[in-house]
Amino acid sequence: MKLLQIKMYRRINYIAAILVLVCGFGAQAQVTTSSPYSRYGLGNIKGSLLPQFRAMGGISTAVGKVTGFNNINMQNPASYASINLTTIDIGMSAGTTNLTRGNLSESSFNSTFSHLAFAAPVTRRSALSFGILPYSDLGYSYKSTTKVDTTTVNQLYEGEGGLSKAYLGYGYRFGDHLRIGGNLEYIFGNLQTTRATEFQSVGALNAKLQNKNSVAGLNYSYGIQYDFNVGKKTLVTLGYSGSTSGKINSTQSFFATQYTRDQDGNENTAIDTLSSINNGKSSLTLPLTHNFGIAIQENDKWLIGADFRMSKWSKTSINGVNQGLQDSWGASLGGQLTPDAYSYNSYLKRIDYRLGLNYDKTYIQINNQDIKQMGASLGFGFPLPTATGGTAFYKINFTTEVGQRGTLNNNLVKEQYINFHLGFTLNDTWFRKYRVD
Repeated sequence: MKLLQIKMYRRINYIAAILVLVCGFGAQAQVTTSSPYSRYGLGNIKGSLLPQFRAMGGISTAVGKVTGFNNINMQNPASYASINLTTIDIGMSAGTTNLTRGNLSESSFNSTFSHLAFAAPVTRRSALSFGILPYSDLGYSYKSTTKVDTTTVNQLYEGEGGLSKAYLGYGYRFGDHLRIGGNLEYIFGNLQTTRATEFQSVGALNAKLQNKNSVAGLNYSYGIQYDFNVGKKTLVTLGYSGSTSGKINSTQSFFATQYTRDQDGNENTAIDTLSSINNGKSSLTLPLTHNFGIAIQENDKWLIGADFRMSKWSKTSINGVNQGLQDSWGASLGGQLTPDAYSYNSYLKRIDYRLGLNYDKTYIQINNQDIKQMGASLGFGFPLPTATGGTAFYKINFTTEVGQRGTLNNNLVKEQYINFHLGFTLNDTWFRKYRVD
């Protein structure tokens, strides 16, 4: 009985530590990106990927359990059926971005809480999962200057906010090879954008358009995985996942105002409000998405895989407007190697080594120029020591992503970024029934 009490106290302390971390990260979360391309659509789409999957280029559609350790793969809810231990994953992200346009360049740094996910087996063939993670982020501030006769005119663009996703999912296994699953997702958050036209002279009458969308609504995603053996040790998994093209309610606030600036450049109180919509009812349509994947692995040794994804952004609208978005597609290739997951003599052999590549044609097209993104990733899974005879297993997952988006052609902006992702994963035997003699 004492042993059970000690285990329970440890679990309570662990949950308390998680709550403290979440509150701390949440309090610090502000603008999480500095990208002019986040101005379009819903911002930068983050993807439902934990650090261990980002390290492999983002492959996830056909990935279940790797090296006997449970990971939460919310990108394909069919994978939940492979979970046989209570699993918790919590993490944060940080990154630097360098923007280049012509001879101008600018750098920024942002960090934020990235995810909190929980999963537990329900029966021998099924498991559920729930959690919260970012869906998209919005953050930019830039200026373009033109001449109208002899007058200098500045166009100012600013945006901030983003959407988050809370989910509840369930996966079930049929027989030994087929798994299916689904997620119920709650998308919520705020998207705020501002566009201003200013004349570079004291006392000039300037104009500003401010738009805010408060989003809250349900969406659904689903997935299937099927695996089969090739030889005695090699397993091949085929996977598909997707999400519905759901319509989500939003509340729109819009203001068109006129204002001036004083001699020090400070903005004065608005002189006039030309138009306003306060808490108007609107909607946002999410895209229909499809993900296809294949993974080949030798249990407890290695895994390689590839994903292909596509999204119907051309049918997406915000307040009834598409913003000229186009359909997107992308591909990922990656893998993981664990030299000896059960080595007693070498810690380096028990580390997971991960590598990946990704390429995406995004939903943005400017001046007939497709905005593309490409990157490479490197990551490690560091197992933490456990007490002899213990039922809990811990791992720290660290990932570095290096890549770029956009181009210098047609006077556009090229983004070069380095992102860091850190996650802490627990596998334990919570909720097990103990027999007392």
